[in-house]
Amino acid sequence: MTPVSQPEPLLDVRRLSIDFQTEAGMVRAVNEISFTVHRGEIVGLVGESGAGKSLTSEAILRLIRCPPGLLSGEIRYRGIDLLSLKDAELAKMRGKEIAMIFQNPMSSLNPVFRIGAQLLEAMTLHLSEATAQLRARVIDLLQRVGIPSARERAKDYPHQFSGGMSQRAMIGMGISCAPSLLIADEPTTALDVTIQAQILSLIRRLATETNTAILLVSHDLGIISQMCSRVMVMYAGKIVEEAPISTIFHAPAHPYTRGLMDSIPQIDRPATQLYPIPG
Repeated sequence: MTPVSQPEPLLDVRRLSIDFQTEAGMVRAVNEISFTVHRGEIVGLVGESGAGKSLTSEAILRLIRCPPGLLSGEIRYRGIDLLSLKDAELAKMRGKEIAMIFQNPMSSLNPVFRIGAQLLEAMTLHLSEATAQLRARVIDLLQRVGIPSARERAKDYPHQFSGGMSQRAMIGMGISCAPSLLIADEPTTALDVTIQAQILSLIRRLATETNTAILLVSHDLGIISQMCSRVMVMYAGKIVEEAPISTIFHAPAHPYTRGLMDSIPQIDRPATQLYPIPG
């Protein structure tokens, strides 16, 4: 019987390490991590602040300044090692093939350009459509992410948007060119629960309807449990556990993962002492 071959992953990260040059010498922030993401899959990346989640996300698009940063290992997208590409080659892929929703929209949006112009910029660069069509798509994107009076608000500057509205604008920017891989770094942090549900539904539809692969970085284990089929747990720069979502929540293997699960408040059980692990 011929074995069934597994589909090639869209993203294949192999032994990725991230080091930084400091006055005290080289410091390793991410330590030889490996993982894959397939088309149409939503994979979660969880862990405490400082674990290396955002650095990992930024490394995929080579957004870490080198020096002082130093990237080693392989980051393969459709079989191409992104770390070996020239800057101009990678620039053509950013936004179109691989897009990112950044964690802090207030520092990611350009304060001197209108919101609509910033969404239009990426589409003008990557999509061969008439300007009038692209402007209409900007309005549609703002409406899809729940911004009221989208036509008028597209003329606003970032300082005229609340934190939640800025986050929604960043999400619109991330999905504007229908990327094959979307990296969502805490995409719902500044949103109320109603808009959060709307955005998560939009992200889920991207995966199911357009086969977009999504790497979802979050502290919110509730969001991870409802969105992801598989989750990676990161601790001190390493991926210490990777498993299907049901396994992580019901039978975690690593002490850190067990501690993470025990830290989730439960209304049906009394509060208990949280036990840290060494390291």
